[in-house]
Amino acid sequence: MAANGIIYGINKNMITVEFSGDIRQNEVAHVILGDQRLKSEVVRISGNLADLQVFEDTKGLRSGDKVEFSGELLTVQLGPGLLGQLFDGLQNPLHKLAEHYGQFLKRGKTVEALPAEQLWQFSPVVESGAMVRAGDSLGTVPEALFEHRIMVPFGMEGNYEVVEIAAAAEYRVDDKIAVIKDGRGKLWPLRMNFFWPIRKPVNIYQERLSPVEPLITQIRIIDTMFPVAKGGTFCIPGPFGAGKTVLQQLTSRNAQVDIVIIAACGERAGEVVETIRQFPQITDPLTGRSLMERTIIVGNTSSMPVAARESSVYTAVSMGEYYRQMGLDVLLLADSTSRWAQAMRERSGRLEEIPGEEAFPAYLESIIASFYERAGLVRLRDGHVGSVTIGGTVSPAGGNFDEPVTQATLKVVGAFHGLSRERSDARHYPAIDPLTSWSRYQSFIGSEQREMIIKLLSRANEIEQMMKVVGEEGTSNADFIIYLKGLFFDSVFLQQNGFDPVDGVTSKERQLHIFALLEKIITSFYPFNNKDEARAFFQKLRLLFLNLNGAAWGTAEFTRHEEDLVRLLNKSSQSVDDESGIPARQAFMEQNMDSTFTRAKNTRTVKDGLPLHHDDYRGEDAGDLQ
Repeated sequence: MAANGIIYGINKNMITVEFSGDIRQNEVAHVILGDQRLKSEVVRISGNLADLQVFEDTKGLRSGDKVEFSGELLTVQLGPGLLGQLFDGLQNPLHKLAEHYGQFLKRGKTVEALPAEQLWQFSPVVESGAMVRAGDSLGTVPEALFEHRIMVPFGMEGNYEVVEIAAAAEYRVDDKIAVIKDGRGKLWPLRMNFFWPIRKPVNIYQERLSPVEPLITQIRIIDTMFPVAKGGTFCIPGPFGAGKTVLQQLTSRNAQVDIVIIAACGERAGEVVETIRQFPQITDPLTGRSLMERTIIVGNTSSMPVAARESSVYTAVSMGEYYRQMGLDVLLLADSTSRWAQAMRERSGRLEEIPGEEAFPAYLESIIASFYERAGLVRLRDGHVGSVTIGGTVSPAGGNFDEPVTQATLKVVGAFHGLSRERSDARHYPAIDPLTSWSRYQSFIGSEQREMIIKLLSRANEIEQMMKVVGEEGTSNADFIIYLKGLFFDSVFLQQNGFDPVDGVTSKERQLHIFALLEKIITSFYPFNNKDEARAFFQKLRLLFLNLNGAAWGTAEFTRHEEDLVRLLNKSSQSVDDESGIPARQAFMEQNMDSTFTRAKNTRTVKDGLPLHHDDYRGEDAGDLQ
């Protein structure tokens, strides 16, 4: 029998309830307000008092109001029909809520997540007498581009015998499609859908694999310099207006994954509305159909209840794990985890817990870690491999990467794509700063080549800072050429025009080809007589390369622009350094790349795969860093 209680105290969306009976942590309860039932969740139990966070506006509640406990945890409904939908943080489909109750959401109103009346063509894959367990497929239904597996619910423990299995036909999600029997002879009817606690990771797989295969986003600075692996994690911190949301949208559009889930956990309503309007109109470059067909949006904006914002990321990742169990690759993008953390800070304050740094809860790091740890690459029991890749944006106040949310995120993610205010103001997009960003994952570009580029950009930055003090006159020709090489690479490769249908999307094969050409340009020796001659050459080279970036891969136009580049390069460069007599590449590395690898204050890099503060590696040689 479910427990009952009455409200003992109210602190905005946090209520204290005096209850009788048995309840448990994270149990769902409903606060009774007239004919409204306000959904809430148990967050702390002390004796016969429980603290609950209410997912609705608490206006009108008062001491003595009744509370009914459900005996169930906060769950997400899993089954066919999730793709293409827009949910709130509690998995209520917002379009259906608008149809039933108007454009302004009313308190206490909920709608089933899956379309109850839609028919799905079910095809069984097991027969009566077969033995199954949690996560095994009973049949499939077509959903968008995929064969959606109808699985044994994840919470079923042990082995079961299939007693009945439905014939191939059309069924609704609530129709019975199978009956299974446990070892004690108890029968369990199964439907196409089931429920799963959002805060509990799905771990019914055979093996958890190390994420090593690069996730191709077709964004050059990410794929080549700071890659993300399938099943890995990454974060995108940056100040307001630096392009975090736009970068996430480009990633979701062009990343080579099966399913994209966007969790707008506290983002401004205007940006979420833009995403909702654009995605159905975008042609998916992988399928040629609407991008929304393989996308799920969980929209819990900053104007919606704070408590639901905190649960929205768990709702999103639970759906991601569900599709991962089908052997699919899922990309989950959370925007913005800072506002998710702010929701936790508000809850912690109302619970009167001992605050940590900047009033965030002392357990902030463990909560963030538990979320990102739900990413992973797994081998399922049937041999298929599925993955969930998690990327989160962080919005540090004033672009300060030393604030608690950014620092806690840095400790658990595998790649750090730090956005720069300076690059954003200069309209240099993506505004990822190559001098502060890092990745633990391997790219399809060799580590030696990536290290060479990082050294070049760092050395070019040093020379630029020096020229601001002593001017070009105080800089040697050799150093000035290094500066021009770094500026050239930054402008033609790291900068990418997201509005250009060709330059905005760069395949792996094209990136490899272009990088090889750039490597030849950078490591060549140029016997320029003065700085003006060097500047004129690289300006002309840059214009030719921009033409190449705008030419479609494999076309005659691309070949013509490449030939023009090679012709100019062969005319102005030498393969051997005249002074030393050694190959230009070797001379380039030995003579020009041996400076100290300095950084601006409060930035980060990677040594031996671990992020370090600049004070930790002051004075070390650049060759030790990658």
